[in-house]
Amino acid sequence: MLATDAIISRVMLAFILAVGGGIVSASVSLSHVRLCRLISFAAGTLLGVTLFSIVPESYEAMTLWQLALALVSGYLVFSLISKYVFHVCPACAASHFDHATMHRFSEIATAMIVALAVHSTMDGLALAAGHEAEMGGELDASILLAICVHKVSVGLALGALLLGAVFRRSVAIAWVAAVESTTLLGGALGIWMLPQVSGLWLDALLAHVGGGFLFLAIHAVFGELLKHRKRLVLASFFAGTGIILALKIVLQFV
Repeated sequence: MLATDAIISRVMLAFILAVGGGIVSASVSLSHVRLCRLISFAAGTLLGVTLFSIVPESYEAMTLWQLALALVSGYLVFSLISKYVFHVCPACAASHFDHATMHRFSEIATAMIVALAVHSTMDGLALAAGHEAEMGGELDASILLAICVHKVSVGLALGALLLGAVFRRSVAIAWVAAVESTTLLGGALGIWMLPQVSGLWLDALLAHVGGGFLFLAIHAVFGELLKHRKRLVLASFFAGTGIILALKIVLQFV
């Protein structure tokens, strides 16, 4: 029961932060430079949690080719969805949304909902898997921090996209909440499914999630590099990566 309560609290926090980001972007004029800093920072945390937490944790139970296969599978799933359905993350693709795209929102709404639902479900599942794999440990804390930071940037970007599509503020916030509610679904799936999963498959799932995180991180930072000063983007990106590494080092001594 304690594990279930912890997972519920984690996915609820991620959901609330995403909706909070939507509320902020729907209520306050947010410059793209500020959003760029947060997107790049969030991308860095996703890279950091993959390199410093997920990969070492999974490699302890998997061979190198198994780990590589799981990482590639996660990367490919998000890549294929972004290519053939819709950008899997509005924050990671914020630089690609021009005014014409935003005003054609009714035409792309279904594809966007499908893509973001998959993304958010994986976020919830990652929170559950991280906690299940290492109760209260460094991996759990790293995934929680990375996803929470990422969720704020997702909420901000999605809210801005919906406002650009000429939605009222209340409707834009409702859309953000509806899309991000699939994070709760991912957490529920994790609570139901993961206790029955063996250690090897749990590590494989974490590596698969890590592959998705790699796609989000790479896609986000290159998207921002095309639109903003490289120094600003890279400084924020490596700050995000560094904070995950620092968290890992600190928690090893706690």
